[in-house]
Amino acid sequence: MKFTKMQGCGNDYVYVSTFSEKIPEEKRPDLAKAVSDRHFGIGSDGLIFINPSDKADFEMEMYNADGSRSEMCGNGIRCVGKYVFDHGLTDREKITVESFGAVKTLELYVSDGKVKTVRVDMGSPVLVPEKVPVDITAFCDIDNTQASVAGDTAATDPATSIKDKDAVINMPLKVAGEIYNVTCVSMGNPHAVVFVDNVDDFPLDKTGPLFENHPAFPARTNTEFVTVKSDEKVRMRVWERGTGETLACGTGCCATAVACILNGKTGNKVEVEVLGGKIDIEWDRERDIIYMTGPAETVFEGEYEV
Repeated sequence: MKFTKMQGCGNDYVYVSTFSEKIPEEKRPDLAKAVSDRHFGIGSDGLIFINPSDKADFEMEMYNADGSRSEMCGNGIRCVGKYVFDHGLTDREKITVESFGAVKTLELYVSDGKVKTVRVDMGSPVLVPEKVPVDITAFCDIDNTQASVAGDTAATDPATSIKDKDAVINMPLKVAGEIYNVTCVSMGNPHAVVFVDNVDDFPLDKTGPLFENHPAFPARTNTEFVTVKSDEKVRMRVWERGTGETLACGTGCCATAVACILNGKTGNKVEVEVLGGKIDIEWDRERDIIYMTGPAETVFEGEYEV
């Protein structure tokens, strides 16, 4: 099987084009686990297949490192854009990519015949609890009084009561005996955003799995822990469901920006600094569209025996 290892801000995946490689669908989850292994495989955060699509120019079929299927990946879809252009599958600098039935529009920024960065129309953030999905009955009902929480809780408004079912914004959730204020957003996949005083010292390896598997999140969740640096810049670390901590998460950066804006912590344009680099997010509030711009790079290419 011919493959290409690619990364966006350190969020790395193995990419396989089914235009040339024929991999049975039933084998793909186990293959994802095998190639993702950083000791016995290629080493990656997951496996992404680039397929033909009836709805868009291409389809992205993404698997996490544990073999579970994921609906969307922001860093992954940028690399798909680079792959199809650099490998001659398209000569257009504006394309559409389907992922789990949803279609995104990508603008490819080309230099010396290769894609360097990609801007993605990520669509509208989803805040309705049952569509994230998130079970609001698992949250604390504090009747609009501020909770004593772990980490930073500064916001423009008091913590939202469980009685407000339109969205989960700055709502208290008990996790292993501690209370965290959480904002929940779907960007095609579920995210829980938590503001903390110092994300660099935060015990992500301990707390991340507790959020991922918390009863509040019926489909599990990606969790972003965020420290606000200014009204234009934040620093974020992410625990991705099915993978663990990664160096970046594109949809997580989008969810982080949405949470920052909804909680009055930043303006509508946010530079999100992750362990692997920086991703620029803009929320066009008038059109209700999130735009994500960031790098896409090829690491190496090779063949893997299947």
